[in-house]
Amino acid sequence: MTTPTLSSVAVGDLLPEVAVTFTRADLVRYAGASGDFNIIHWNERTALAVGLPGVIAHGMLTMGQAINVVTRWCADPTAVVDYQVRFTRPVVVPDNDEGVVVTFGGKVSAINEDGTIKVDISAVFEDKTVLARSSALVRVSA
Repeated sequence: MTTPTLSSVAVGDLLPEVAVTFTRADLVRYAGASGDFNIIHWNERTALAVGLPGVIAHGMLTMGQAINVVTRWCADPTAVVDYQVRFTRPVVVPDNDEGVVVTFGGKVSAINEDGTIKVDISAVFEDKTVLARSSALVRVSA
């Protein structure tokens, strides 16, 4: 894949999809790295008791994986000048070795006069969107 430039990108271009597997072990590793040890991310009984469908992935873990679609595409994490996400549904992670797969993608939705590119980001789990109004603003070279 070549690094995108303003002259090589068009509205409607699709970014390569990335499928990411989340397991309970991933949640434990993320909790340790982030310091987010909220019990709903590892204890089934508590997650169910508070009305969740089961243990759920950390929202920030999902958000972090979503932006990877953009940073892989532009080949420069520092090119992202804005990133916004709205969480719409949790990613439920079962207590097994297979985990679950979330598919992330992106689509160029605007090329702005200031030389930035808006990318709408998608995140799909079990055929349902888990992020809404998720977008990044990227500055690439001319």
